[in-house]
Amino acid sequence: MAPRAAARLELLGFSDVMHYPGGKLDWIAAGLPSEGDNAAHPRAGTVALTDVPVCAIDDRVGDVSKRLGVAVVVDRDGVVVGLLREKELAGDPAARVEDVMLLGPSTFRPYVPIKEIAQYMTEHELDSSPITTSDGKLVGVLFRADAMRAE
Repeated sequence: MAPRAAARLELLGFSDVMHYPGGKLDWIAAGLPSEGDNAAHPRAGTVALTDVPVCAIDDRVGDVSKRLGVAVVVDRDGVVVGLLREKELAGDPAARVEDVMLLGPSTFRPYVPIKEIAQYMTEHELDSSPITTSDGKLVGVLFRADAMRAE
């Protein structure tokens, strides 16, 4: 919450007041509890798979896990820089990830309603998409089939 609101709550006698500088959407994106009418609806971050293969740009395609048919290319800080789909993963095993990865893949934030993402993924024929925090760090991968089931 904003510092001014936190100060006001403290003046009103609340003792356990915390300042969360990221804002409401970052709060929800972090998987923290929320209230209201939309709190019960599934969101991208709650449906996405979090245990997904990741790799670096200087890895070789043959060394990347193919267990989900997709791998996310991240930098040292976990920021998404690219994506390998089945086509790239099935390619030359000696190729460098940087040379074959899909640059700038469509990403979504964890707080986006699953219904909205399912519709977008269907319209744009996306089988999967990385879910990232507002600073681009990987949360997981959402598969269209999972989004459609959860909607």
